[in-house]
Order: sequence, then structure tokens, then C-alpha cells
Amino acid sequence: MSEPLITNDAVVLGILMLILALVFKTSSSNHPFFKKFYTVIPSVLLCYFIPGILNTLGVISGDKSQLYPVMSRYLLPASLVLFTISLDFKEIWKLRKKAGLLFITACVSIIIGGPLAIIIVSFFNPEVVGGKGPEEVWRGLSTIAGSWIGGGANQAAMYEIFKPSAKLFSAMITIDVIVANFWMAILLYGAGITKKIDNWLKADNSIVDELKVKIEKYQQQIIKIPSVSDIMIIVGIGFGVTGLCHFLADNIAPWIEKNAPYLDKFSLTSSFFWIVALVTLFGILLSFTSARKLEGAGASKMATVFLYLLIASIGMRMDVLSVFATPGLLFVAVIWIIFHGLMLILVAKLTKTPFFFVAVNSQAVIGGASSAPIVAAAFYPTLAPVGVLLAIMGYAAGTYGGYLCGILMQMVSP
Repeated sequence: MSEPLITNDAVVLGILMLILALVFKTSSSNHPFFKKFYTVIPSVLLCYFIPGILNTLGVISGDKSQLYPVMSRYLLPASLVLFTISLDFKEIWKLRKKAGLLFITACVSIIIGGPLAIIIVSFFNPEVVGGKGPEEVWRGLSTIAGSWIGGGANQAAMYEIFKPSAKLFSAMITIDVIVANFWMAILLYGAGITKKIDNWLKADNSIVDELKVKIEKYQQQIIKIPSVSDIMIIVGIGFGVTGLCHFLADNIAPWIEKNAPYLDKFSLTSSFFWIVALVTLFGILLSFTSARKLEGAGASKMATVFLYLLIASIGMRMDVLSVFATPGLLFVAVIWIIFHGLMLILVAKLTKTPFFFVAVNSQAVIGGASSAPIVAAAFYPTLAPVGVLLAIMGYAAGTYGGYLCGILMQMVSP
């Protein structure tokens, strides 16, 4: 591999930060051009692909830079902690008969849908879902599973655990974005005809009206202007838990490798698997303490900053031309998302659940915290935080669900 134009990681980090700042600045602009542009091109795609273009052109090199190892080992676990500490299991438990059931359905449909799509495609063209070593397609699809159950942090976790090649992962990111955004467009269309859909589902919408009042009161209680102390506590919890989980993983993984080496095929000898599993667990446990109130001071916003730095560092490892080499994989993802949608509609029909919960739960797992509020607000603007709440649940489930889906896809792959 030829030497990249820029090899100093301090310079590369500066470039990545400027790219993120430019994307966020323009995506939040009211200028008509940018408004139209970002309705077609998702901002997260640019955060992946602009660094990818620079890598493809030889300006920077993800393979020779040490930024990704640092981001994945420090920022990813910290973001998972901060995303999950704001979980409100008490409120979620109250919604278990409606939103809770559909959330579980959404997660399970992704876990089952991936292996099912592989089985279906393997009947017609097994080469599409085959591969060897880092090119094994199930490895790449596991990153979509992490993304579709949780979000970018969980996708990055699956990337690190199952280690698909950079070329395969590049194709998966494009497929993920294309299919996920097409699906969101369908859900937004459904929001415009929600009364017709609810009538067909024979759903009672009063539970949604009650939820609006609860969410507004909760948001008013916790929101605050963060102080330096708040920010330091947020960062301290994120990196403190990350450090603890590194320590535990450094002892657990070698013990399993020595005493149960056959568990290697389930990635249980990987220290990184234990890092992401443990930080998610500790984040959930902290959500039962006063740490949950740090969401009002911006815990998830800090997690988002960490996550986008990680996204940019992943992007600089990509070959942006790789998607053209694997067009058949798009068909796998389409089968996958159709199964997901059919499962949700079936359960909603049987339980007479409003379409609002169908759409928001679906987008919470498929799109994450960045787009679930958009879908929720398309129904009722005051209920945008419901999308965030359910997406945070997705962050908690994404690590485990994505891992399980990856293992199942490995089992059924030709």
C-alpha cells in the first residue's frame, strides 16, 4: 500500500473534526439548498463517506492511522454507557402491553429476519451470502443487525467483534443507509394516514394521548443548563465505567480462552466483546440510580459526539467503491426489512395497538435516536421524546441482539 499524503494522526483528527463540524453545521442550516440536500442524503452517510473518499484517494489512510483503535476502545464503550444510563424502565414497563410488546417484536424480527434472508437468498444464489474469512457475508450483515437493533455504536461493536473486511463493511454501510432511509420514508407516509391504519388495526388511541402528558412533565423535571461539574461527571462516568470494563474484560477473556477455547466461535474469547457487553450492562444498572438524571444535562449529547468521532474514524477505513461489487446484498437487506415490517403489523393487528407505536418502535431500532424522534414528531410533535426513549432501549438491546443475530447468521450461512 502506498504512503498516504497525510500520516500525522493529529492532522488527521483535525480533518475529521472539521468534516463533522461542517456536516452538522450544514445539516442544521435553514438554507433551502441544504434542507433539500439533507432530505436526500442523510448526514450520517456523509460522516462515513467523506473520510472514506479521502481514504480512497490516498489523502489519509485508515489502515495506517491509530485513531480507530483509540476511538473503538475508548469512545465507543463510553458512548454506550451514556446512551443507556437515561433508560426509564418504570415508564417503559407501564407501556409493556403496547409499546413494550412491539419493541420486543421489532428486535426479534431483526434477529430472526437476518438469518431468514440468508436462507432465502441461498436457495437462489448461495455465492451472494457466502464468502471466506473476513469476506464472509454474515460478518458484514452482523453490523447491519447491530445498527438496526441499536444504532451506530452497536454497529461499530459488531464490526469489532465479528471483524468483516473494510471492503465488506463499506458495502454494508451503504446498504444500511439506503434501506433504512427508504423504510423511514414509508413510516412517515404512514403517519399521514394514521387514522385509516388505526381503523384497520381497530386500535384505541387514548393511550397515546395519556403518554403525551407524562412525557411533557418528565422533560420539564430533568432539563437543565449543564455546568462544568455536570459535564465532568458525565465524562467521568462514561470513561470510568469504560476503564472498569477494560479491566474485567482483560481477565475474563483470557480465562475463557484458557479454560473453554471452544467458545471462540461465539467470540467469547474476545476482550472487546466483554467490554461492550459489560458497559451496556453497567449502563442499564446505572439507569436505576440518580445517574439517569444526567440525561437532562446532556449525557446522550456527549455520547453522540463520541459516536460521531467513531463513525468518522470508521469511515476513513472504507473503500467507497465497494458497494458496486456486492449489489446482491441489497436484496438480502430488502427481504430482511420486509419481514420486520410484516411482523410488526401482525402483532399490532392482533393486539389492536395504534400505528404510532408500530412506526416509532420500528424507527427506534432501525434508525436510532437520530431519526426515531422525527417519526414520532410526524404523528405528534410533543411525543418526539418517546422516540428517543425507545431508541435508548435499542442501544441497550443492540449489543446483545446484534451479537445473537450474527451468531445465527453464521450458523445458516452456506
